[in-house]
Amino acid sequence: MKFAQEFRKSLQQEGFPQRWVSSAVPYGQLKKCLKKVTNELQELGLDKDTLAQLANTQKDPSTVAFHYHLDGKTTDSKYFRPRLTFFIHLKDGVAVDAKLTPSTRDFLKKIVPRTEGVSDPMVDEPGHETLSPTSPNPQRPPLSEEYLSSIQQIEVPLVFDGEFFDILQTDVSNLDVLQEEEQDKLGKEIALLGQEINIATKPSKGRKVRGDLETWRKIFELYLDARVFFSTLESDHGARTSSQAVEQLRWFQDQVLSRKLVHGLKLNNSRQAYTRFLNTNALLLQILKFQEINNLAVTKILKKFDKRTSLGVSRVFPVTVRSNHLLAGSVAKDLCAQMSTELISVVPQLDDYLCPICFAVAYWPVRLECQHVFCSRCLVKMSRKGERFCPLCRADVIMRAGLENFDSARAAFLREYFPKEVKEKIRANERERNREIFGPDYSDSPCSVM
Repeated sequence: MKFAQEFRKSLQQEGFPQRWVSSAVPYGQLKKCLKKVTNELQELGLDKDTLAQLANTQKDPSTVAFHYHLDGKTTDSKYFRPRLTFFIHLKDGVAVDAKLTPSTRDFLKKIVPRTEGVSDPMVDEPGHETLSPTSPNPQRPPLSEEYLSSIQQIEVPLVFDGEFFDILQTDVSNLDVLQEEEQDKLGKEIALLGQEINIATKPSKGRKVRGDLETWRKIFELYLDARVFFSTLESDHGARTSSQAVEQLRWFQDQVLSRKLVHGLKLNNSRQAYTRFLNTNALLLQILKFQEINNLAVTKILKKFDKRTSLGVSRVFPVTVRSNHLLAGSVAKDLCAQMSTELISVVPQLDDYLCPICFAVAYWPVRLECQHVFCSRCLVKMSRKGERFCPLCRADVIMRAGLENFDSARAAFLREYFPKEVKEKIRANERERNREIFGPDYSDSPCSVM
């Protein structure tokens, strides 16, 4: 199946809103316009084979060099105008090059007399290679002044390539606006959902809420493990494709169901919030799919443009057009970052509050002058050994720590959000202290009366 048919089928079957479908890349219209571009070039004697041959001989200073570049400096508009420029070596006022076809040579001879004056060959324009007798390019030998004086710069008047890129630029710009609007909407939904979950999991609400807090913590642990839209692992670092995201989201939902975590949500607000959380992920997946297929459409039409014209713009266009959303591919990364800061973080994770030394909850937390936090028991043991330096940053701060370094606010937070872990840490500290007092055979098991 041709890509144009696949593209239309994807837009129809993925369930995108009609407003999105109407804003999609007009691939068919661009193909028709590209046909006009190729016909125009052929009529001028600049067919793809001739341009490809010239592109392969660009390193030879004795041949005609051309540049097809997209620059935005012609006007104050953000839109650029493509330009096809030739550097012609003249002999007796006639454009000559043995490797040009007769039709191309005739065309250049016709437009040379119409140009106003000879351009300064020493001027280096954006995208142009400077013609200089002292060129630092080791592949280009120094050019004589006589040779340079015979070079004329000519811009070939084209019409339909401008039409092609006007359509493409406009649609990429419109898609950027659409993506930004949808990203803002989803961002607001994430922020509201985070507020709801925060209210529903406040530890002061009673036993049901304490149970929901623990369940949400497990749900978000699974979600972080799934790395649905963006991975931080070294093996597959970066944004997921839509197909990968579907698989990871399915794994997450299967894990939640198999562990019966939804049944652990006792409050109606929590159950509704979980449904909204799944819907938010589904919408983000839909945005990612829409961005992906439109990005692919742009890539395909640019490659087709290069294949039919040999003008080589597929690598230059994404940079020149300055797309901040569609071609940048940052939607998944940006929204995942917002999920982490405004949604997942409202349910504190135990891993964020562990002591870096004993890997248990850092209760009786001591915040050193370097701002690193450890449990008091570990710091006491370090100070007894005469160790002065912070294990994380190596600052000389341990011996200067005192009661004023006790972080009471953090201690209260840990008691509120991690009561089980705090109680276990207190019991572990007591057992360790009693072994120091009564010896290694000490046991805190209750006495039995026979």
